[in-house]
Amino acid sequence: MWMSTFSRFARPSLQWITSAVACRALRACRRPGRAAGPLCSGPTSLQLRGQQTLGSACVPLAQHSVRSVRALDEERMMEVEWESGGLSLYPFTWLRDNCQCPLCTLESAQARKLLMSDLDVHTGVDAVEVTNDNKVSVLWPDRHTSAFDADWLKKRCFSTAARQALREELFLNERHYWDSELRVPTADYQEVLRDDQAALDWLLALRRVGVVHLTGAAAERGAVARLAERVGYLRLTFYGHTWQVQDKPMANNVAYTSGKLSLHTDYPAMHFAPGVQFLHCVSAAEEGGESEMVDGFHMAELLRREDPEAFRTLCSVHVDFTDTGTDYCDFMLQSKKSIIEVDAEGRVVRINYNNATRDSVLDLPVQQVQPFYRSIRAYVDVMNRRENVVTYKMTPGDVLTFDNWRLLHGRRKYRSRPGRTRHLEGAYLDWDEVMSRLRILRSALQGNA
Repeated sequence: MWMSTFSRFARPSLQWITSAVACRALRACRRPGRAAGPLCSGPTSLQLRGQQTLGSACVPLAQHSVRSVRALDEERMMEVEWESGGLSLYPFTWLRDNCQCPLCTLESAQARKLLMSDLDVHTGVDAVEVTNDNKVSVLWPDRHTSAFDADWLKKRCFSTAARQALREELFLNERHYWDSELRVPTADYQEVLRDDQAALDWLLALRRVGVVHLTGAAAERGAVARLAERVGYLRLTFYGHTWQVQDKPMANNVAYTSGKLSLHTDYPAMHFAPGVQFLHCVSAAEEGGESEMVDGFHMAELLRREDPEAFRTLCSVHVDFTDTGTDYCDFMLQSKKSIIEVDAEGRVVRINYNNATRDSVLDLPVQQVQPFYRSIRAYVDVMNRRENVVTYKMTPGDVLTFDNWRLLHGRRKYRSRPGRTRHLEGAYLDWDEVMSRLRILRSALQGNA
C-alpha cells in the first residue's frame, strides 16, 4: 500500500502554528521498521521513537510584553527587554526604515511609502519609551515619531534563532526526505476544493513531502483547472494552460508516446521552470503505464555522501537544455542550468534534469566532458535503485500533485485499450502562488504569529 490518508496520522501532543494534520502526515510518511532518510537540519527537528521527524519551525502564537527599552547611542541600536526574559537589539536605521505610521507605510497594501533617498541611514534617536498599551515609541531627531507593536518587534528579532524561525515560517524550507517506503499523503479532491482546512493540509504536505495524491475527481477533463483555481491560476506554457498526455502521432514531446519515460523534471529548458505539477488520470492504460517517482533532493544528498566529486560537478557545470516544436504556439527554447542547484548554505533547492531535452550542445572544455558524463550517470544510478523509487498506477479520478523542482517522475511503457487511450491531463503552477495561498489559508485559520 503506497498511500496513507491524513486522518491516520494522529499525534495530538504537538501544537504548532502550522496544521497539526499536515505535521502528522509528515511524521507518518514511512512504514515502520525502516530508518528515516536524512532531513534538512534545523532547530526544530524532533526526535520521536528513534526516527528523525520534522516539526514546524513556525513561531507559536503568543502575546509578548515589553519590560523596558533603552537607546544604545554608541552602538546605534535600541535594546528591548522582554517580560518573558531575554533581550533583543534593533538598529536605529532599520527602525526608521520600517516606521509603521501612515506617512511612512501604506497600510492597505502593507507597503513602504518612505523613499530610500529620504532615509537618513546614519540617524540617531532622541528618545525611546514603552507606552501604556505596550508599544515601543521612538522619537527621531526630526521630531517624527514611530510606534511599534511588541509582537511585531518580537517576530522580527535579529537573533539567529528568531531569524531562522521566521524564515521557516515564511518559506517552509525544511523537507521530509523519502525512498520507496514512502506512504504518499492522500486527501479527497472535493474536500480540498470546498474546505479551507483540507486545502491547507494539502499544501503543507505538498511543501514538506513534495507529493500528495488526491482521490475522487471526475474522470473527465477540467479537474486540474478547478484545482488550480483553488490555489490561484494556471501557469501558461508553450503546451497550453493544460495539456493532454496521450499517445499521439508525430508527437512533439516524448511524453506523448506510449514508450518508457525515464525519471525527469519537467521543463528545464525554461529559465524558470514550473514549480508544481498536477496530473489527473482521465483514462488508464490497459497494460503497463505505471508511474514512478523519486525524491530528487534525497538522491542528491545520497550522491553528495557517496560521490562528493560527482555532486560538485553537477552543482557547478551548466548544462544546455532545449525544446523545439509547435503546440499552443511555436517555440524554440534554450537554457543553461546546473542539474543540482544549491543555496548559499549548500542546501539542495532545485533539480533540473530531463534526459530527453538535454541538448547535444555541451558547453564545456573537452577535458571536462568525461567527468561530466561520469557524474550524471552516478546520479541517475542512485535514482534508479529499487529502494529509492516509488511505483504506483493511477486510476481514473486520481490527481497527483507534486513539486516539480524536487521530484523526478517517469512512466513505464504501456498499451491502451482499442478506442480508449491512456489519458492524463496535466497543468502547472508556480511555487509563488502556491505558497501565497498556503500563507493566506494559514493566516485565516490560525491567525498571524
